[in-house]
Order: sequence, then structure tokens, then C-alpha cells
Amino acid sequence: MIRNPVLPGSHPDPSLLRVGPDFYLATSTFEWYPGVRLHTSQDLTDWRPLGGALDSEALLDLTGCPDSGGVWAPNLSHADGLFHLVYSNVSTYAGGFTDCPNYLVTAPSIEGPWSEPVLLHSRGFDASLFHDGPDSWLLNLVHDWRPGHGGSAGLEATRYDRTARRLVGEPVPIALGPQAGWIEGPNLYRRGPWYYLLTADGGTGYLHQVTVSRSRSLAGPYERDPHGPLLTARDHPELPLQKAGHGSLVHTGSGQWYLAYLAARPVGTHGPCVLGRETALAPVTWTAGEWPHVETGLPQLLVPAPDAAPASESASPDDRGQDEPAGDEPAGDERGGDEQERGADDFAHSELAPHWSTLRRPATPDWLSLTERPSHLRVRGGRSPQSLIDPSLVARRVTAARCSFEATMEYRPRGFQHLAGITAYYNTRNWYYLYVTADDDGSAVVRLAARDRGRTTVDTTHQAALGDLARLHLGLDLDGPALRFRLDTGAGWQSFGPALDATVLSDEHAEEFDGDQIRSLGFTGAFVGLWVWDLNGHGHHADFDRATYLTT
Repeated sequence: MIRNPVLPGSHPDPSLLRVGPDFYLATSTFEWYPGVRLHTSQDLTDWRPLGGALDSEALLDLTGCPDSGGVWAPNLSHADGLFHLVYSNVSTYAGGFTDCPNYLVTAPSIEGPWSEPVLLHSRGFDASLFHDGPDSWLLNLVHDWRPGHGGSAGLEATRYDRTARRLVGEPVPIALGPQAGWIEGPNLYRRGPWYYLLTADGGTGYLHQVTVSRSRSLAGPYERDPHGPLLTARDHPELPLQKAGHGSLVHTGSGQWYLAYLAARPVGTHGPCVLGRETALAPVTWTAGEWPHVETGLPQLLVPAPDAAPASESASPDDRGQDEPAGDEPAGDERGGDEQERGADDFAHSELAPHWSTLRRPATPDWLSLTERPSHLRVRGGRSPQSLIDPSLVARRVTAARCSFEATMEYRPRGFQHLAGITAYYNTRNWYYLYVTADDDGSAVVRLAARDRGRTTVDTTHQAALGDLARLHLGLDLDGPALRFRLDTGAGWQSFGPALDATVLSDEHAEEFDGDQIRSLGFTGAFVGLWVWDLNGHGHHADFDRATYLTT
């Protein structure tokens, strides 16, 4: 059986691909490096993290990226022996405008090296490539900034020349049925004489759904599936998986089909989602009328795994879409990603394990090192938590409603503008921080700060003087809607501070509006991590020699 979500924690907008015996998932990463998180599997059940594809500023520049901006809805496909990765880098989405340049990179292996990015266009978001034999098309939503136009001018397709690596000709509007309304996340597939258009409807919240339309012509007109949505939880608030939508299809090579989609696990009925939007899977069959069908049409925690497919078997030539015939099997990550996903990291490798991410800047030696002090992660202090440039935060996704995170740290602050510790983080406007700093007299002290929708507070009733102690253990525990910090200075763990509201770190809490205009979106889910500030700008460092993440 497949246990959903297969990628827990913030792994939204899944793009599912098969190349030979291997399946791949690409998911959105927003303001976090490396951009476009990748996983691989051979059975759709057990997934191994490969890290991220876009690990440098040459591939992805997130300088000044707004909260929940950056990489939206990547699309992974395969043609001509190359992986094709389309992604956006959203720099603006507030006030009715969306600046979303879409780029393409290619690589002979899923692990790269990825080519220099090609700018496709900035006409709209959720771009995807459809390969139909020698022809390729780029599909996307067209964003409409004009007041009163609803933000969308529909979907379009533009021919893409794989040899010249550029778009050619003018965009062609996709003719949709009159009931379509606002739809996004287009993915196109061909099965026999039909083009199947998979779309996301109903926004990204509790009305989200996966819908299907079909046409005998790529540009349409498309007719909507008369059976209704392929998958949705919109009328079933009792289900543990909610917000089901934004899907992509894959043919397993053994006659079976699967749908990858995003889902969320709220606190309570239609409550806040601290874990963000996660990736889940569902088996797909085809009706007598040649429509794709998910049993019950509802997201489920357990679904059947596929039958084993012969390694040499390729997708049928009549089942064309975003999965293509086999290439060489990639070498993979030899560090045992699954073990490190849910255990201790002693920082004994020369680069960060694939479960770690860094905020708005890649993990480069100018601020982060695993070699200056062996078996330690040295983090040089960055700018303030309000800054959209050069923060020093190394973090990982929260993947379970009940989990713990601990770190051992050595740090000697020289003033109140030096801070280092652990954080439960959502975005620049919502976080908790257990940190070491120095008072005006130079004495080291542990304190707890919080930021809730832009308002920063420091708990003055709880603090711990450290004296000459430089090495200590910091911890936090997440228990559903409650978050608690703890501290060990050598005498064992002690609770530190009051119980805190973990739902401050949810997608719903992060969303803010000015009237009917978006101020801030909440797309990322919660992270826990290691955070170092140097508000003097000199990069005063902290050393971490162990970090442990456990789910309960």
C-alpha cells in the first residue's frame, strides 16, 4: 500500500514523471534554496530525497524574494534524452500584480548538471511543457492585472522548439468550456485521439479540486468531464486530507496510471495547516467512456501500490504527456537520505544533507561551512529577520503534527546584536526563536522571541544566564497546535517559556489582505532550523555539531 502523504511537510504542486523504471517528483520551494525539491522512487511507495535542482544564483536568484514568492509550480518532463524543468521565480504577487518570469533548464541526469536557464516568458504562472512526438508546447495561466478582470485571462499554449531552446510563434488561447471559471495548474496529456487537460480549480484552499477536460484538438474546445472533479475534498470536511488539488498524471509502464496531487492535514476541521501542503498519490483507472477516474473521487490515506513493471518497458506511444521512454538510471544520493530525514545529523559530510534548505540564498562558503571545523556546521550571522536579503537560516520542513527538534550549539555573542539559536519558522512575519545573545554588560543569556503578523515580542519573564558557558543544547517540541521550547545547559532538559500557539506557523495565519488585495500569501508550511543573526554586519558565527529531528 501507498501511505499518504508520500512527501510529508511542505511539498506542494507535485509534478510526477516516469523515465524507465524510475519515478520522479518535483515540488515547489518558494523562497527556499535549493529551488525545486526532487525525490525519486521505483515503486511510488518509498521516496528518496535528491535535494534540489536549482542550487546556485546562476540557476535561481531569490534576492529580495517576498514571502511565498520564488519558485511556484515547477514542471518536470523528459524528451530527447534530457530532463526538462520549467519553473517560475515570482518576485511580486501583491496588489493585483504578478511578476513571474518562467525559465527552463535541462539536464541529461536528474542530478544535473542543469543547463543555463532560458527565459521563456513572464505572461503568467503554472507553466508546463507538453511533448507530443517531435513537437512541444508550453501551457500556462495568463495573468490579467486589470481591475475588474478577475486576475486571469484563461489558459494559453505556445509552441516550444526543443532544438533552438526557445518559444516560437504567438500564444494560442485554449478554448475551455463555459463552466471552467478560474482554473490554473494546467498539465496536458494525450491518450489515443484525445488531449486531456488536467487543471486545478477552486483556489488553493478548502475548495481546491483536480478537474479534467478533453478535446481532439490541442487548443480545444475542451469539454469538462461530466462525472465531475477527478479528486476533491471540498464537500467532506471530515477527511484527514484536505485541500486536494493541483494534480499531474503518470503511466507506470504496466498499464496503470497514478495521480499526484497536493493535500493538507489541518488542525481540527478546516483548521490551520501548520504542515503546509503535502504530496499524495491516487490510482487512476479509465472509464468505458475514456475518462480518468479515481475511486470515490476523494483523497485517502492508504491506496494500492502499482504492480511491478518490467524495467525495459516504456510508455505506450498512445499515452504521451510529460513522461517519456527510459534513459540511463541516475546514480542517486549515496548518503541514505531517508535515515537523515528522520534522525540525527552530525554534519560529518562536506555538503548539507538533502533535507536541509537555506532561506533566500544558497549554501555558499561565504556564510556557511562544513569544513572549517570538522563535524560542525558553522553559520555566519546574517541580516535581520525582516530582511529579504542575506539571512542566515538553515532549516528543514516540519513533516508531522507531533515532532521534536534539537541542536547542540557553541556560541559566544559579543553584544545584543549577536543572536544564535533554533527557530520554528514560517516567514518573515511569523516565527518563534530561542536564542543566545549578550546583554549590555556583555553577559550571555538565553531568551525567547516571537513574531506574529509582523509584531515582534521578547519574553522578559523567562531567561537563563549562561556565565562562561558557550556550549548548550536547545530543543523544541510540536504537539499539534502547541509548541514548547526547552534548554539543557548541562543539568538535563528544562522547559523554557510558556506553551506557544503553533498555528501562528500555518498557511492560513500567514495569509494577509488589504481589503480585497493580497498583502501576503501562505504557501510554505512550517520549518524548524538553525538561525544566526549579526546585526553589526560582520558575520559573527555560531557552530552546530549536531541537529536531531524526530517524529512521534
